[in-house]
Order: sequence, then structure tokens, then C-alpha cells
Amino acid sequence: MAAMAGRVKSVTENPRLQQCYVTHGEAAARAAAARTRAQARATGEATLCPLQPQNAGIIVCGSSRRSMVNERAANTAPVVGVVGATGAVGVELLRCLEQRRFPLAQLRLFASTRSAGRKLVFRGEPLEVRELREDSFHGVDIALFSAGAATSRRFAPLAVQAGATVIDNSSAFRMDPAVPLVVPEINPQALRSHQGIIANPNCCAIISITPLWPVHRANRILRLLLATYQSASGAGAAAMEELRESTRACLEGREYTPRVLPHPYAFNLFSHNTRIDPATGYNDEELKVIQETRKIFGDPTIRVSATCVRVPVLRAHSMAISFECERPISPDVVRELLRSAPGVQLVDDAERNYFPMPKDASGQDAILVGRIRQDLSDPSGRSIALFVAGDQLLKGAALNAVQIAERL
Repeated sequence: MAAMAGRVKSVTENPRLQQCYVTHGEAAARAAAARTRAQARATGEATLCPLQPQNAGIIVCGSSRRSMVNERAANTAPVVGVVGATGAVGVELLRCLEQRRFPLAQLRLFASTRSAGRKLVFRGEPLEVRELREDSFHGVDIALFSAGAATSRRFAPLAVQAGATVIDNSSAFRMDPAVPLVVPEINPQALRSHQGIIANPNCCAIISITPLWPVHRANRILRLLLATYQSASGAGAAAMEELRESTRACLEGREYTPRVLPHPYAFNLFSHNTRIDPATGYNDEELKVIQETRKIFGDPTIRVSATCVRVPVLRAHSMAISFECERPISPDVVRELLRSAPGVQLVDDAERNYFPMPKDASGQDAILVGRIRQDLSDPSGRSIALFVAGDQLLKGAALNAVQIAERL
């Protein structure tokens, strides 16, 4: 596999194919690319990149990093590394890169010693997962991390030192003032200030506030209250399997001892399984939502309260949200603002009592929004209640990271 990776070439490094794309259009260029791939197979070389118009390098900050990365990446597709490739989010990262036809010259997969040697299929080619090491990032342009905060703290600085731009899905750097925390539909301009590391926000923060951003821009949100209904996917592949196994055991009348989560999961729900802060009574997940909302919106004064709960749903998180605006606002105005909002889909059919559900949000890029109504607890008319559902593994994690990479 290592020998194969060393021979990988990007179709788009061929200037004749790029010119074909510009002059004759996509269909002709793809036919030319297919001929090039056939020639590559005949000579023993492998191509992973479909024909795509390329960006001229990737955005970096700092003069030394800029010269290092641009010298290597200008006018070529980037080499992309995925850290934590065999995890629930890692698998979705590969799927997003493939489905969105992300232009890359080479894809390198990294995981722990336990997962090293496994093979994952990407664009029809089996790729071997390598053990993550301190020297893994030589030649990598973009490194997508989803292996936990401890791994990110140890290896992300090494990746930056090697010349890569890191997009990190853990909590390690989210509240670092020097690290941008980005949802592309909300604050893409923050990417301009990055110094090598870009943080992917908490899944609940992304899913809850992306639909609120158009409202906030039109009529500033002063206060936000939310309760989350978080699925097993938020705790990873092992928690998803525990939900399956414990449900099966419960239905068969068998005892089941939880191994991943602290409480029985089948037909049960419980407070999110993170540490409770003794000073505030909020758990870590709730504090992440509060702090990250303020940072992403660029508004440290917005008042936020969250109650985060784990529910026995396999995939996709849901949230019940109430927010108070600066001025009176109606449900019809909110619907109109959301109708054309990027990354959002209205599911608001009161006649059929059909609103966002995790079963519909699972596997979907868009965040589903509905149950939009006036909050009757606020007689001033400035508050709205609604319900959202979004795929935690996609927009809540992998998709958002790939969208950031696309911006680079």
C-alpha cells in the first residue's frame, strides 16, 4: 500500500486536462480524465482525484507557513490526511469527501495502533489505515482530525509544524482565542485569521444555531434556551452498538450491563454523560453550547441556557429551542428567513402534524426546522419556539469539517 501511495497522482495536475475543462466543458474533460486513468492503470499508477477545477493553493497564515505550504500546494490538489479514520465520524469524513467530489491528490488514513492495517474503500480503491505517528504529516496539506481531544492536543501542533492546515473536530482548541471556531454558513470570514488550526464546533452548537443565524442577522437574538435530545452517534460507534445490543437484550428479557455509557440505554434517557461543573450545575456539553454559541456569533452578551440529554435514538440529534429577539417577531417572518437559508430545510406541516424527526434527518446534509410558533410565555411578542433535527455525524461533525476544507 505504501508503494501504491507513493505513486498516486492527481489527474488535475495535468494542465492539458485543466485546459480541456475550461475550453470544452465538464463532459469532455471527464472523458479525457478517464483516458488518463486508463493509461495510469496500464503503467501501474493509481489516481484518486476526479477532474475538478482547482484552487490555487490553500489559505494559510504566518509568513513561514505560507511559503512552505504554497510552495508545495500551489496549482495542485491537496494531500489530505484523516486522523481517526475508522471511527464513526472518520467514516463519514471519507463519505463526504467522496460524495462532494473533493479534489485531492492523495488521501492518507490514520488511526490508533489497534486499527492500523485495516482497509477502507475510497472512490473504489482500498486504502490502508496507517498508525498515527509523530512523523505522519510530512507532505500533508489538510489534516482532518476526529480522534478525541487528547490526540488533537498531541498531534495537531506537529501537523501544523509539518506544513498542514488542521481542521479539528474535538474540543481541544475550540475556545482558544487564537483558533477560529467555524460554521461556514455563519462565520466563514473567521478562516482568514487561522494560524494552522481551525476548530469544528460542538455538534449541538452547529445544529442548534445554524438555523438561528438568519434570524439573528435580521433581529438580534438576546436570549436562547434549548433542550437537546442527543443520539447514540454523538458518543461514537461503540455507543451506537451498545444501543443496538441493549435494546435487543431488553426485548429478549436478558440482563445487559452497560460498557460504554454510564446508565442503561435501551428505552431510557439520562443527563448527558459529561462532568458536572460544581460551580454552575451545568455539564460540560451544556457549557460547550453556551460558550461556543457566543464565539461563533461573535456576541459575548447573548444569554444562553442549555439542558443536554442522551436519548435512545441511533443517529441524529434534536433540539427544542426558544429564543428572544430585540424586537417583536412573528412565526411567518421566521419561516420566510429560513426558507432560503443555506444548510436548512423547513419541515413545518401543522396540518399533518409532521415536523423534524431524527429518522428523517439521519443521512441528510440539511438541518430540519419546524414547529415554528410564538412563545406564549413572552407577552411582548419577541420570542419564538421551534424544533430542529440534524445528523450529528454529518452537519454536526464530518460535513461541517469538509465544508471548511472546501473554503480553504
